Amino acid sequence: MSSTHTETARRALEDVCSGKDLGGIPDVYHSDFVDHVNAREYRGHDGARRSVALYLKLFPDLSFIVEDQVTEGDRVASRWTLHGTHRGRSVRLRGIVISRFEDGRIIEDWAASDTMEIPRQLGVWRSLLLLVQHRKLLRAA
Repeated sequence: MSSTHTETARRALEDVCSGKDLGGIPDVYHSDFVDHVNAREYRGHDGARRSVALYLKLFPDLSFIVEDQVTEGDRVASRWTLHGTHRGRSVRLRGIVISRFEDGRIIEDWAASDTMEIPRQLGVWRSLLLLVQHRKLLRAA
């Protein structure tokens, strides 16, 4: 079972969260899914769709690459790298997510990344524009 959890956690990041397979949300995420992303929280399949849509609007060429995974019981820890471009500037962000499984699907994620890394890479003005755009997208969601 642990290898299946590991593969599902990888698919969730590299295919679903990268926007390559949004139709796969019900396959990898439980209907009662709760996603804790830094200070934000998303719930259910709709929450997963909103979260991915937000990242795709900020980084149209978004991709997540799983660098490392550790599985124990019903949990998988995945170390990942996000790659994307915002207003012509490439961004790379590293983070980790711990996924808890129930009935073969992810029911809860706890994700963390260095929230200051993107402003360091984009610079002050691009970061301010990104913040404004991010807040507009959150209000619309």
